[in-house]
Amino acid sequence: MDDCKEIFARLSEYLDAELPPDACADIEAHIAGCAPCVEFVDSLKRSIALCRQFEPGELPAPLADKTRETLRAAYQKMLAGRARRP
Repeated sequence: MDDCKEIFARLSEYLDAELPPDACADIEAHIAGCAPCVEFVDSLKRSIALCRQFEPGELPAPLADKTRETLRAAYQKMLAGRARRP
């Protein structure tokens, strides 16, 4: 197993310890010699750790119609300003 795409496809199973030992060994061997995969795995592990710190919470209330229209108008004004720039 030496293709990064193949590693990425199995990475979730690897991190969740759902793969047989030989598949884990193949992934570990690839990762050990592939700097982009090391960086990606480290980033993924940090992201997972951050996500586990937060508890699901209550969703915020929807915006009032007037507030939504104010935001939409400001957004349209910003887009129009960008369109006029050279």
